[in-house]
Amino acid sequence: MTFSFSGEIIEWRGPAPFYFVGVPEDIADAIGALAPTLTYGWGAIPATIRVGASEATTSLFPKNGGYFVPLKAAVRTPQHLMAGDVVTITVELGR
Repeated sequence: MTFSFSGEIIEWRGPAPFYFVGVPEDIADAIGALAPTLTYGWGAIPATIRVGASEATTSLFPKNGGYFVPLKAAVRTPQHLMAGDVVTITVELGR
């Protein structure tokens, strides 16, 4: 299953900064319905994401009934993406 959407990059500051884009509610609901067949533990769902010309494997993180897509440096750095930027993401689940 593949979804595309746009969202703002947010930064979570922990011991190391992490960057995410929230999945819109309607898409998160569809992913949630598929989650039992896709998750490999604690609700994380493996996925391949594409942002512009960059592609990476990752896992969607469940949070408060929705999901967040982590944006690795391999995706952000070549395109000079930062917190606050709005990006369009294509998410292919289960890869």
